[in-house]
Amino acid sequence: MSAPLSRTGRQYVAAARALLLATLVLGLVYPLAVTGLAQVLAPGQADGSLVKANGAVVGSSLIGQAYSDADEDPLPQYFQPRPSASEYDGTASGGSNLGPNSPELAALVEERRTAVAALNRVDPADVPPDAVTASASGLDPHISPAYAAIQVDRVAAIRGLPAAEVASLVAQYTSGRDLGFIGAPHVNVVQLNLALDGLGEA
Repeated sequence: MSAPLSRTGRQYVAAARALLLATLVLGLVYPLAVTGLAQVLAPGQADGSLVKANGAVVGSSLIGQAYSDADEDPLPQYFQPRPSASEYDGTASGGSNLGPNSPELAALVEERRTAVAALNRVDPADVPPDAVTASASGLDPHISPAYAAIQVDRVAAIRGLPAAEVASLVAQYTSGRDLGFIGAPHVNVVQLNLALDGLGEA
């Protein structure tokens, strides 16, 4: 007949049982339940908010993309996103870590302002802040309506479309403030450019 467990031994057994139970509930049951619920209530978002073209996944509406050529020059037939410190690499998400007093950042902003103004044939003073500054994540797929507005004429001219039609498409992919008061209105560039391609070949 085995000897009864000591008080310490009983505590170890109780702790092991609690650990096993917590592992099963929090490591298996809870994640499966949340995943299943998400698939039922919001399947698109649960799968990464993927966007497709001709049946193939071409990106996510939550992650920006660079619309540039092999030389990293912007493709004029597309709306351009805001700059990205990580070149929209999901494995290297992050900002530049340059502060507002950084001479390097100031020079970079002015360089971007000149390039954006030249591309869109507008006065540098009309270039909005998000056109020359990267987001904290480097993956933001949104731009301001003001940045989209200065790109409308360029995109319309290159694609041979009426500017009003392109502006209407921009309005379609513009979202207001979250809950009506959080954040600022924004345009999803990934979805907008995909919709543009749907209007006809560039």
